[in-house]
Amino acid sequence: MVGHPLRVPGDIAAARGPGLVFGLPAAGVPPLAIKTLDQFLAESAQKDASPDAFELENPRMLEVRLAGRVWTKAGAMVAYHGDVRFTRQGLAEQGLATLLKKAVSGEGMRLMKAEGKGRVYVADSGKKVTLLRLQGDTIFVNGNDVLAFEDGIESEITMMKRMAGMMSGGLFNVRLSGSGLVAITSHYEPLTLRVSRKDGPIFTDPNATVAWSGGLRPEVATDITLGTLFGRGSGESIQLKFHGEGWVVVQPYEEVYFQQRGG
Repeated sequence: MVGHPLRVPGDIAAARGPGLVFGLPAAGVPPLAIKTLDQFLAESAQKDASPDAFELENPRMLEVRLAGRVWTKAGAMVAYHGDVRFTRQGLAEQGLATLLKKAVSGEGMRLMKAEGKGRVYVADSGKKVTLLRLQGDTIFVNGNDVLAFEDGIESEITMMKRMAGMMSGGLFNVRLSGSGLVAITSHYEPLTLRVSRKDGPIFTDPNATVAWSGGLRPEVATDITLGTLFGRGSGESIQLKFHGEGWVVVQPYEEVYFQQRGG
């Protein structure tokens, strides 16, 4: 019986890495390291590498050194120690208009207030965390991608009204302004695209849009041809159009957070 060489589909080989074939080390590539318990505990231990209130313990875990009050995404706390109290954002902090926006959207940005003194560890579904230091700046962030921000940062939920008739609940974003630290999240590595009048507008998929500069006011653009080609459930038939001067951040992943009606 004549045998055939075993061939690994490209997508499987790529997913497993260049040194693995169906989970087995390739020739010349060392096997995955086995650690002693002491090695694992030392490598994964909490470390202080920055004097700031926000520090990344790893690319997907944020440590907050709490000495007063910070705001985090509700449900993002994974561990804490110290004298810390958690309460949901109330009417006094949100205002009636914000509460109404959340009621209409069914989503919005649900915040948790952490107060006291201690350390709080937050994460969001294993998404990559990026730390930004605002210095009197204003940015807009997808409501699902705000992880935490310091008390000196002002937040306001904004809505793209035209989107409400096309996508379930519309498109809600968070306007963050002031001075302080902000933690935002993305699936995998984010990409920043510069927007300029010289080069013309940038179009993005709402499901893949993470954040943009405060001076930009995106418009909703529809592509009937794409909608007809792919069907009403396709996100490509609805885009955000950014024009002017600024930047927009996208991720290589489409969140299921925004769903088209009738899809």
